[in-house]
Amino acid sequence: MKRTPLATAILATVLGCTALVVHADDVPAPQNVPYSAGTIKIDVDASDIAHRVFRVHETIPVAAAGKLTLLYPEWIPGNHSPTGPIDKFAGLTVKANGKVLPWTRDEYNVYAFNVDVPQGAGSVEVDFQFLSPQDTRQGRVVMTPEMLDLQWNTVTLYPAGYFARQIQTEPSVTLPAGWQFGSALEVASQDGGTVHFKPINYDDLVDSPIYAGKYFKRVDLDPGASTPVHMDLVADDPKYLEIKPEQLKAHQALVQQMYKLYGAHHYNHYDFLFSLSDKMSGNGLEHHRSSEDGTPSGYFTDWDKTWVMRDLLSHEFNHSWDGKYRRGFDLATPNFNVPMGDSLLWVYEGQTQFWGQVMAARSGLWSDKQFEEMIAAVAANYDKGRPGLASWRNVQDTTNDPTIALRRPLPYRNYQGSEDYYSAGQMIWLDVDGKLRELTGNKKTIDDFGKAFFGVNPGAWDVDTYTFDDVVKTLNNIAPYDWSSYLRTRLDGHGPLIGGLESHGWKLVYNDKPSDAIKAVEAFRKSADFMYSLGMSVGKEGALMDVLWDSPAFNAGISPGMTIVAVNGHSYDPDTLKDAVTAAAKDSSQPIELLMKNFDQYKTVRIDYHGGLKYPHLERDTSKPDTLSQLIKAK
Repeated sequence: MKRTPLATAILATVLGCTALVVHADDVPAPQNVPYSAGTIKIDVDASDIAHRVFRVHETIPVAAAGKLTLLYPEWIPGNHSPTGPIDKFAGLTVKANGKVLPWTRDEYNVYAFNVDVPQGAGSVEVDFQFLSPQDTRQGRVVMTPEMLDLQWNTVTLYPAGYFARQIQTEPSVTLPAGWQFGSALEVASQDGGTVHFKPINYDDLVDSPIYAGKYFKRVDLDPGASTPVHMDLVADDPKYLEIKPEQLKAHQALVQQMYKLYGAHHYNHYDFLFSLSDKMSGNGLEHHRSSEDGTPSGYFTDWDKTWVMRDLLSHEFNHSWDGKYRRGFDLATPNFNVPMGDSLLWVYEGQTQFWGQVMAARSGLWSDKQFEEMIAAVAANYDKGRPGLASWRNVQDTTNDPTIALRRPLPYRNYQGSEDYYSAGQMIWLDVDGKLRELTGNKKTIDDFGKAFFGVNPGAWDVDTYTFDDVVKTLNNIAPYDWSSYLRTRLDGHGPLIGGLESHGWKLVYNDKPSDAIKAVEAFRKSADFMYSLGMSVGKEGALMDVLWDSPAFNAGISPGMTIVAVNGHSYDPDTLKDAVTAAAKDSSQPIELLMKNFDQYKTVRIDYHGGLKYPHLERDTSKPDTLSQLIKAK
C-alpha cells in the first residue's frame, strides 16, 4: 500500500523527529484491462555488430493528454529477480507531434520514466539504445561478429498501469545482411534484412527472444509432427554446426521422452535457440515456446569431452511444462515491474533439475554410468559439501537467493548457500520418487506426479498457477501420506538429503579415484577438486575458488582468493598437490605444507590432514532393488 504524504507526516509526529520516512514510487499499479489506445510498434535495429548496440524506435499510441509512465522491465522471468539491465539503457528521447518532450525518471524507481503528453497527440515516438556488454565484466555478452541474442525485455519500454498480456505489440527487427534467425515469433513479412512479426501481446513478446547469426542451421527434432520442434543453431564457425546421426538421434529422443512423461505439451511450436560459441556468453534461460541455450563451440565436435553440459537442453525444455505453463502463484506477476515471489522455486527449478538429468539419461544424451556419476557428485554436496545448510540455513530460505545475491560471486558459497533449491530440490524429488515407490509397491512413481501435475490441458500455453497445497494434494491423490510434513521437513530442516539414493538401492561412498564426472567438471572449469579431502577447490594457476567451511584447509587459515604457490617446496600444479595428499595419508607424522600468496604477502600453511584423496561415487546396496536404473530407463 502506498503511504500518502499526510500519513507520513502523522507517523513522524507520533514517533518523533527520528521516524523513518518511507518513500514510495509514483507508478500506476497494473490493471487487468486492455491497453485500448492501440498497438505498440517496436522496431529494433540489431545490425550494429561493430559497436554491439541495439537501436530502438517505438511508436506508443496514447488515449489522452497528461502524464504517461513508461517502464523498463525490472523483474525478469527465468532470472526470478530484479535484474533488468537498466545500466545498459541509454539515449532516451521522447517526441509527440514532431516535438521533443522532456522526461523525468521517477524519484524512487529508476525503471520508470514520466512524460507529459500534450493535447492533440495520438502517440509518442520513443528512441533509445541498449548498449550491450563489451566483455563479461559488464554482463553476459549477447552480440559478436557472428551472432546475437535479442531479448525483448532489454529493448522495450511499455506503459505502466496494465497487465503485460493486455498490451498488444507489432515487433520488427533489422539484422546484419545475410544473417538467419530462430525465434518462437511468427513472421508476417520480410523486407531485406528487416523482419516484421505477427502481432503479439507484450507478455508473450518478452517470452520470445531471437537468436540470429552469420552461420545458422535449423534441425528438425520431431520430423513430420503437426507441432514442430526445432533446434536453431548459431555458431562461431560453420564447422561447429556439423551433427553426427547418433547425436541428432539423442536430441530427437529427448522430445519423445518428454512427451511420454507428460502426455501433453503447452506450445504450438518450440525452438531450442542454441549458440555454439566461445565469444557469446553461455546461457540457459527458459521460455514457453523456446529456450535460450548456449555452450562452448565444441558441443557437437568435442562430443566426448562436453557431455557434462548435455543436460542443458533437457533442463530448459522441461521448463515449458514446469515454470512456464505450471508456475508458482507468487511468480505469476501481472507485469515485469511487480516483484516476484520465489517460494516455490524448489518445484520450478528443483524438479526441473531432477528431470533435466533423468531425461538426459532416458534420451541417450548421457549414458547410465554418466548419470550415476553426476548424481553422486550432486549428492555429495548435500552429504558433506553444504555446511551452511547443515547449520544455519535451509533449502526453503535459499529460494530468496535470486534477490539476495543476484547470482554474484560469494566469499564462502558452501557456507552461505547459493540457490540450493536447484540441486537440493533435485535430491528432494529423488527422495519423493523413492517414497512413492515404497508406498505403492513400486506401482507409482514420480512419473505419475509429472503427468498429473504438468501434463494437463494439452495445447494450452497461458499460465496455470499452483501453491504448496496443490503439490501436496496431487501427491496425496497418487499415494495418500502426510506429504506436507514430509516436504516441509526437507525444505525447512538441516539434515542430509541423500535419502533418495538409499531408497533407490544405492549408497554414496568416497574413495581416492575421481570419477569421469569429476574429471569432466575439472576440465570444464579448469579446476582441481579437493573439496572432500582438504576442503577446497583450486582454479587456474593455483587460485582458490572455494574453501569448505570448517574443513582442514579452512582451519589451517586458508580462504578463497588466496593462491597456492608451492606444495612441500615444489611449484604448484594439481598433480603435485594430489601426490602430497596421497603421501600424507601414508605418513601421519608429516603435514602438507603450502606456500600461499594472500594479496602481496606470502606465508607457509601446514595442513595436518591424513585422510587421502576423496571423491564421491555410487555403490549398489544389493539388499534393496535397483530402482534408480528403472527411473532412468527410456520409456
